[in-house]
Parts: sequence; structure tokens; C-alpha cells
Amino acid sequence: MRQAYLLRYDPGDQGTFGRLVTAGFNCHTVELPWRDNAKNVSCIPAGEYLCQLRKSPRFGWVFCLQDVKGRQFVLLHTGNLAGDTSKGWKTNSAGCLLLGRYRGRLGKQKAIMVSRPALRDFMATMGKDDFNLTILEV
Repeated sequence: MRQAYLLRYDPGDQGTFGRLVTAGFNCHTVELPWRDNAKNVSCIPAGEYLCQLRKSPRFGWVFCLQDVKGRQFVLLHTGNLAGDTSKGWKTNSAGCLLLGRYRGRLGKQKAIMVSRPALRDFMATMGKDDFNLTILEV
């Protein structure tokens, strides 16, 4: 089974930034800040997850992380922002992992950019097969 790694390296109120790496592909990621795994406001715990293809009504065919404690429908999808809304930051995530080609800013907020092409390339690289995702804090 194919293996991918998410290396989280820049956590904060504006989002948790990282790199998603697998054979033949890598990109930037942003997730919500860590808020004790609270549904819709926190990134998920670091660990190992099985990812399976799923059709989302909003995002189309994407991968969904399985067996996330206390959560469901944690997807890898498009978006630019994942800040803590209680602190005035914007978000495109309700606990999911967002993919992008570059890091940048949208207004005053840290962001990832060129998200749709990054997701499209990731999906083409991974195909339709399940894979294991290991999330690490570095």
C-alpha cells in the first residue's frame, strides 16, 4: 500500500502549516490550529490514518481519513485558509487538510495558494487506491 507523510512544521492561530510528501509528489498544506481535537475547530491528532476515496457533495472525488478519533469526514480538499475564527482569522476548513502549491498571504493572513491544481495533481498521483497517511509534528 502506498505511504504518504504530512510533516507539520508551523503551527499557530492562522493555521497549522505543513508539507505533504509521497513518491512523485509533494505540496504545502494548511489545517486548523490544534484545539484539543475539537470538532470543526481543530486539526486532527498526529498519527497514522488509512485514506480512502470518497465522493464529497462539495469537492467531488477526494480522499477521506478513516478512524479519526471523535471525527468523521476529514477530507483532503481545496482551500487557502485555516485560521482560528474565534480569534478573527478566516478559514476554508472544518477540520480537513487543505492542499496548495505555495505558501503566501491573503490579506494579513498566512495561506496556501494554487489549491485546485495541487489537489488535482495529488489525485492524479495517488490514483484510486487507498493509502496510509502518517502525520508527524516536526
